[in-house]
Amino acid sequence: MLLLDKAAGPSSNQCLGRAKWLFGAAKAGHTGTLDPFATGLLPVAFGEATKFSQGLLDADKTYAATMRLGIVTSTGDPEGEVLARAPVEADAAAVAAVLARFRGESEQVPPMHSALKRDGRPLYEYARAGLTLERAPRRIRIESIELLAFDGLTARFRVRCSKGTYVRTLAEDIGRALGCGAHLAALRREAVGALDVASARTLDAIEAMPAATRDDLLLPVDALVADLPRVCLSEGEADRLRHGQAVARPERGPGAGEPARAYDAHGRFLGLVIGSADALRPLRLRGAD
Repeated sequence: MLLLDKAAGPSSNQCLGRAKWLFGAAKAGHTGTLDPFATGLLPVAFGEATKFSQGLLDADKTYAATMRLGIVTSTGDPEGEVLARAPVEADAAAVAAVLARFRGESEQVPPMHSALKRDGRPLYEYARAGLTLERAPRRIRIESIELLAFDGLTARFRVRCSKGTYVRTLAEDIGRALGCGAHLAALRREAVGALDVASARTLDAIEAMPAATRDDLLLPVDALVADLPRVCLSEGEADRLRHGQAVARPERGPGAGEPARAYDAHGRFLGLVIGSADALRPLRLRGAD
């Protein structure tokens, strides 16, 4: 797995394609799209690691966001047309108080300018054609949100949120609650689960490295599931697991329905298992090296 620090401008898929080329990878996937104007952490899984990327897709995300109050755009971000302007009368205390109201679970309607698909086409294609479709609200969770700075027009905040949360829509909702409207002016993803952008590299920096040293940047496959409990198996148990068979559940192993990382006696990552009353069953196994 590679931790990319995405630059503003290219799409996530364009970044993925360039990363595949730089590392000569036949198979790759990213774990969560960032809009072209957004920057920050874009984890990329290569080869076998793509089988274990669902955990990062489901993980909480942390963003540093900049929202411009008093201006509403057609896309909710700086790339759209200005639809409305209004004076901003809120102070920092008022902004912080409104942010606090968004903590916890709520319903959020996905924006039309998003990659969600309807009848095989992303919503943004309909939006570009001037069409607005009905969208069902989705349950999201704002784990934490804090005001970092406010200059009277622009507010910077940090938010940790569940998967499927659109920070662009969140900024619009905050602006609506403040009575002046808003759009998301800038967005940087700082973390995906336990992975932090501080450990990421830009594509330009990677390309400037000698090709022979680039692999030093790659994290092992099990970094994708590092938040799961670990179980160690004997050589016989590991061999049975590799052949798709269940093995006895250790006394302190995962409970029924709980996943875990499995390793052999030499510390080699085997894949994911799931607990039952008295056994560990293979859930997703790593292929042969």
